[in-house]
Amino acid sequence: MDEGAVLRVLQDVGAFRAGHFVFTSGLHADTYINKDALYPHVKAVSQLCKEIATRFADEDVDVVIGPAYGAIILSTWTAYHLTEMRGRDVYGVYADKVEGGLAIRRGYDKLIAGKRTLVVEDLTTTGGSIKKVIEAARAAGADLVGAAAICNRGDVAKEQIGDPPRFEALVKIHLDQWPEGECELCANNIPVNTDIGHGSEFLKNRGA
Repeated sequence: MDEGAVLRVLQDVGAFRAGHFVFTSGLHADTYINKDALYPHVKAVSQLCKEIATRFADEDVDVVIGPAYGAIILSTWTAYHLTEMRGRDVYGVYADKVEGGLAIRRGYDKLIAGKRTLVVEDLTTTGGSIKKVIEAARAAGADLVGAAAICNRGDVAKEQIGDPPRFEALVKIHLDQWPEGECELCANNIPVNTDIGHGSEFLKNRGA
């Protein structure tokens, strides 16, 4: 799949939106990647994960791991497609959210020790989440072969996420973002979306 095909999948399931949005950072934008809209559509998820698996099919992957929660689904589907391609079991596991970061528990730390491991994520903006998984996997003794994201939204480079051997993104999207004081959408009274993102908190803080 090329980037256009990946973007069409995201558009078809309503994951790529236009409007007036507020991010966690407080910055505003006119487009938004709603990753949560992807997960109910199992065929679309499977299709994108198969593309990730295809790109890493020659890496002899033993385990696929992603951060909770959404990437649990990605790790399972990617491991499934690698299992089909390789003709042997490839495990799909995940890192738990804990205070201060992510931890590999539930016996998965022992499962990945010494194993060729692929890290997957849905969306990278700063790369912080995927970096924490990479660090936890290495601490558990994993032999990291690479990392993959469906969408690289923040021009994240592999050096920013712990410098894995490879970092693949199915689609790279540069989103312009502005502080509230520089937001033309606000200046033109374009309504803030309150269904996704942090628009509700923004309006509440403004007393709207």
